[in-house]
Amino acid sequence: MRLTRRGVLAGLGAASLGLPAAQAQSLEPGRISLTISAHRFDAFEPRDPGKTRFGELSFRGGLVLRGDHPRFGGFSGLWRSRSGGDLVAITDNSFWLTAKTVSERGRIVRFEQAELAPFLGSSGRPLHRSRYYDTESLTIADGVAYIGVERTHDVLRFDWARYGVEARARIIPVPREVKRLPSNRGLEAMGVVPAGQPLAGALAAIAERSGGEDGPTLGAIIGGPQPGLFQVRRHGSFDVTDLAFLPGGDILLLERWYKPLRGVGMRIRRVPGASLRPGAMLDGPSLIEADLGQEIDNMEGLCVHQDQGETVLTLISDDNFSFLQRTVLLEFALK
Repeated sequence: MRLTRRGVLAGLGAASLGLPAAQAQSLEPGRISLTISAHRFDAFEPRDPGKTRFGELSFRGGLVLRGDHPRFGGFSGLWRSRSGGDLVAITDNSFWLTAKTVSERGRIVRFEQAELAPFLGSSGRPLHRSRYYDTESLTIADGVAYIGVERTHDVLRFDWARYGVEARARIIPVPREVKRLPSNRGLEAMGVVPAGQPLAGALAAIAERSGGEDGPTLGAIIGGPQPGLFQVRRHGSFDVTDLAFLPGGDILLLERWYKPLRGVGMRIRRVPGASLRPGAMLDGPSLIEADLGQEIDNMEGLCVHQDQGETVLTLISDDNFSFLQRTVLLEFALK
């Protein structure tokens, strides 16, 4: 969810995944090459620059990113390849960002071959001018990309391995309870259960906040051997903004709070993977908490990859296309 209200983009929507042919002349170009500048910072907590351990995580490094195109920003979902070399992020207005990462001494220092490209509907026309414009969550597994759409509360499937950013969206069925979520509190977190787990191959999706201020939020197991609903216990007014599965099956939940007079905070919790099943109430301990005393912003994207035997967590923030906010990329190692 964006922390500020969008404009009237919804009024530009079409009733289907493809825009009418009459509007084709007004569509923007497809792929956009861009340059990403990366300002590096080595201290996650500026008041204690020598500190590297934060809860159960070790800080590897961080970057403040800027792109030379106005479409750059608003990142709400993140994925990195098994080695971490390929990065995919999604904007919350239906654009892909793809790039190659260049690392030195175990941390990203710059990006190459960066491109933006619009999501394509089943007709081949962009989604950012349809009612499916509000894209908030991403996971890629087994060559398939899944995108969670807020407001319409849909899940879109893309044949990523075959077509990449030219893949076209297909809607997959979701439980009726998902379709009834609050308009701006939809599926912010998605991940595919890894191999070796009882629900392997199923899509786990969690709403940002489906109930009251401190009530649990709704989750859904979509597909797989045991589809159904579950809940996630919430603590301290944190909302869910993303999830990622660890190789052993445990779930990392990225959460955020935002208060106009206090700023923003983030937390990552670890939930036992064995507890994921229909009817469950998921909960788990905090690995890290941070606020504006650390180098964070509106953290919305989380992914996990392995680097020389180390489990690396990468996070990205949604700047809401606001000059008051930043696109921050963080890397931590799970100890």
